[in-house]
This record gives sequence, structure tokens and C-alpha cells, in this order.
Amino acid sequence: MSSSLQANRLNLPALAREGVPLIASIPLQKLKRIAKETQGLQPDSSVYLEARAEFRPNPGADDVVWLHLQAETSLLLTCQRCTGAVLVLLKVDQWYRFVATEDIAMAEDDQSEEDLLVLEPQFDLLALLEDELLMALPLVPMHDACPVAPTLSVGDADIAGESGAKPNAFAALAQLRRK
Repeated sequence: MSSSLQANRLNLPALAREGVPLIASIPLQKLKRIAKETQGLQPDSSVYLEARAEFRPNPGADDVVWLHLQAETSLLLTCQRCTGAVLVLLKVDQWYRFVATEDIAMAEDDQSEEDLLVLEPQFDLLALLEDELLMALPLVPMHDACPVAPTLSVGDADIAGESGAKPNAFAALAQLRRK
């Protein structure tokens, strides 16, 4: 399946029964919160998505729906060192287990290693994808080595003093002690 039109109204149990992954290329313009984080999007900017649902046995109860989400995209972010554009690769590779209610999810959350979500009749995979991509964003995007040297502002030059050397605090204390 390559249509992204159904990714925001996904029937996970049906997807698990089919056993066929949802594979799509989602235009980044559809992910408004991600688009706000970038320095701009090219018309062909997209995120590659693969979602596979499956049933796993649950002792003493109905089988449980699990979802494996994998996604990859590249975004142009602002380097916090040189303020230029830096290309950042984002990857998502996450498993989710679905439960019947929010109360069950809250009760089991501390004991489970996987992420728990509530099974809804029409699951919004695009919202989950966007949440995961936002969490994958680096806190401080930077080049490994900036292509241009960062420019100092006027305040930075004043800190170094006129000669460019920092004053020695102990020398200043020694001057005060002699007086």
C-alpha cells in the first residue's frame, strides 16, 4: 500500500490481519509541526514510512495488536553554532503495544518497556509519526565542523577587552590588597 491518504484513518486490526505493511512517502508539508522546525522545505521533501501491524498472543485474553513504525527523513535545521543550515537525518524505529483504554495504558506503563497506546477505531498514524519525528529532533542542531567560522557579536568583543586578552582576576585582587 503506498497511499498516504489512509494513514490518518488506519484500522490497525485490519492491517494486522492483512499482514501487509503500509509503505508510504509522506510529503513533509502534511506534517505542519515538523515543517515549522525547518529552514524551509523543498517541494519534494518527504518522510519515508513503513508501518507493520501484527497480532501477538496474550495469555488468557484476546490477541494484542502491536505496531512497528519505521521512518526516515532529512531536515534542514539551523546550526546553533554558525546559524547556517545543517542537514539532519531523523530516524524512527519504534514498537507500540495497543490496549483497550487509557486507564489500562496508565496502569501498565511503568512495567512495560514498549510504548503503550490506546487502540482506536481509526488510528491517526500521521500524528504518531509527527510526534516521533519531533522527539527525534536534536536539542542543539550543529554541524560536526561548521563550513564558516561563527561571527562574534559586539558583546563578545567587549568581554575580551580592548587588547583581546582577558583580565586576570587574581592580578586585580593583588592590586586591591596593596592599597
